[in-house]
Amino acid sequence: MDLPPELPTSHLTLTAQCYCKSVHFTITVPASALPLPVHLCHCHICRYTHGTPCIFHAPLPKGIAPEFISPSSLEASLTGYEHDQAASTRYFCSTCGCHIGDRDVPDSNAQSASSDDDPTVHLEWRVANSIFSLPDINSSGPQNATSSSASGPNGLYNWLPSIDSRPLRIWNPTPSSPDFVVPPPSAPGPRTNPKGEDVLLAECHCSGVSFAIPRPRTILSNPSLPDGFKDSIKTYLPPASPYDKDSNQESGEVQRDTNKWGGILDLCDDCRLVDGTHVIGWTFVPLHALEPAIKSDLKHGTLKTFESSPGVLRAFCSVCGATGVWDGTGEDPYPYMIVDVATGILRAPGGVAAEDWLTWRTARLAWQASGEEYDSSFATSLARGFAEWGVKTHGKAIDFPIA
Repeated sequence: MDLPPELPTSHLTLTAQCYCKSVHFTITVPASALPLPVHLCHCHICRYTHGTPCIFHAPLPKGIAPEFISPSSLEASLTGYEHDQAASTRYFCSTCGCHIGDRDVPDSNAQSASSDDDPTVHLEWRVANSIFSLPDINSSGPQNATSSSASGPNGLYNWLPSIDSRPLRIWNPTPSSPDFVVPPPSAPGPRTNPKGEDVLLAECHCSGVSFAIPRPRTILSNPSLPDGFKDSIKTYLPPASPYDKDSNQESGEVQRDTNKWGGILDLCDDCRLVDGTHVIGWTFVPLHALEPAIKSDLKHGTLKTFESSPGVLRAFCSVCGATGVWDGTGEDPYPYMIVDVATGILRAPGGVAAEDWLTWRTARLAWQASGEEYDSSFATSLARGFAEWGVKTHGKAIDFPIA
C-alpha cells in the first residue's frame, strides 16, 4: 500500500490473524519501509515444516516485532520449533497449525546492554505475509524466489516466473557458496516396501509424521477392494496421456494413468489461513493404503487435528507445524476414504514437483477465484505461469476433474 506523499513520516499498522483467530497481532511499520520485500523460500526445511511448495515471508525492519492482541500471545497461542543448527524459531498456531513467521534465535554469546534488557527485543522477525488483511500488505507482492539444489528442477519458482510484468529474482546458491546457510538434506532415493513395491515417503521436518504412499496400480491390483471403490480412486488419477481425453471412444471412458497420482495447486482462503502461505499443493490418496495405515481420526505420530468446518478435518504436526492431511469425506466409511496429502512433505527424488509420482493439473488452479479475491496479481500470474509450464513440459496444459 502506498501512502500519500504529504505523510512521509507516517506509519501503517498491518493486522494478521490465523484461521481459528487464536493468533491475532499487528505490526506497525514506517512508510519508508514499504513495500516490505517478500521472498518465497523453497528450501527443504521450509517445505518440510509447512507442508507447502514454499513459504511467503517478509523480513521486518530492525526493532519491529508483532504486537499481539489479547487474549492472543506468543506464549499462550503459538508453538515454537527449533531444529538442530537452527538460526531462527518458527512459530505456528497451536490450535489450527497456521505458521506466522520466525524469529532469530538468541545469540548465547551476545551480551545485552543492561541486565534488565529482554534479549528477545533485539531479535529480528520474518512474518508470513499471507495472513495479513487486505489491502494492507499484498500490494508489495513477492520480490524474490529462493530455491536450493534439493528443490529439484521444477517448482513454484518456475511456475511463477513473474508477478504481472515484474520478473521474480531467483537466488539459488550452491552448497559450496558461503551464502548457502541451509544444511543440505540427505538425498531421497527410490524406496520400496517389504513387498518390493515402489513407495513414496511423506515426512515432516521433525519426522514425527511419516508414512509411505504406494503407486495407484498397487492399490488397484488389490483383489479385496470393491470395484466401486476402485472406480472412485480412478476419478482422482490423471489421464493416461495429456492428449487422450477420450481413449475409449465407444464407452467415453477416460483412460487413467495408474502409475502416478494427480497433483493440484490450491488457493482457497481456508488453506491460506491454516498454512500461512498463498498456495498449497495436494495429492489424493486412499487413507487405508498409506503405510502404516492411518485411521479415520487421522491420529498418527505427532499429527494434531483441527476441524476447520463441519465435516472437514485437517491434521498438522504438533511439533514442527507441517500441514499433513486434509479429510472432507464426511460420511464415507473407513476404509473407503480418499484424503488430500500435502505435497510439501513428499520426499520425492525429483524434488518439489515429484514428477516421477505426480502429474500436475496445470490448466487451472483450485479455488482460483478465492486467490484472486485475496491477491489478484499473484493468483492470475500463477495461473498463467503454471499453464505455460504445462505446455512447455507436456505439450499442453493438462486438465482433469478431481472426483
